[in-house]
Amino acid sequence: MPGAGAVPAPSLSPVFGLTPNEIIPLAVPVLLAAVLVAVLAVLLRRTSDVRRRLSTLEQHRPAGDADLAALRADLAQALRHVAVVRYDAFGDMRGRLSFSAAVVDDRGDGLVLSSIHARGESRTYAKGVVGGTSDATLSPEEQQALAAARTGKQTP
Repeated sequence: MPGAGAVPAPSLSPVFGLTPNEIIPLAVPVLLAAVLVAVLAVLLRRTSDVRRRLSTLEQHRPAGDADLAALRADLAQALRHVAVVRYDAFGDMRGRLSFSAAVVDDRGDGLVLSSIHARGESRTYAKGVVGGTSDATLSPEEQQALAAARTGKQTP
């Protein structure tokens, strides 16, 4: 028996006149509805953020002639023309293990790399190219690689 000063625990039955067994089945749908409302609020906020970002991107499209001219100038300086010529540097070597590779931009500026493979060693050379010509003497294979890189046509 509780003492004279003890306060009885509160009961849920006076709340809306429902017992605990009646409150729990009603609370689950209410909690689910609250979660659904929260999820919808987050989705709506994200949708508005995406729309705002899309609008910003659409306003910043490069469409002017100056933008295109700048892109073309950058592309002209890119080392994008490449050709490789493989050959046998020495009569007793087979397999075309030696090569000359030319890498140039639209103006013919770039470099020619050559690797000469022999039985006991391999040597590599790099020669600068400006305007399609080099201040160093180019071998026939290097000239062939440079011409193929500039014209885009490989010659046998």
